Amino acid sequence: MFIVSITYTSDMSQIDKYLEEHISYLDKHYEKGSFIASGRKVPRTGGVILATAGNRGDLEQILDEDPFKVHHLADYEIIEFIPTKFAPEFASLVQSYG
Repeated sequence: MFIVSITYTSDMSQIDKYLEEHISYLDKHYEKGSFIASGRKVPRTGGVILATAGNRGDLEQILDEDPFKVHHLADYEIIEFIPTKFAPEFASLVQSYG
């Protein structure tokens, strides 16, 4: 499982210009099952994605499609972790990582 921390490197006018494309990109990867949660940081300096992409290489390829990355508007930090404790209702999301 992965946590992706996205930090904007451009001003908000540029981010907002590509926001709809970014949302479409997120929707595509939710449909494929690669992403399970995402949202804005507070304050709005970037975002966070919780991902279940197969491996780090797969995730890096997926992130390369993000319009924010394509247009060099943000930096990406990938944190991989193995869930060892989780609420029972999330078992189906983490069963392959145990």
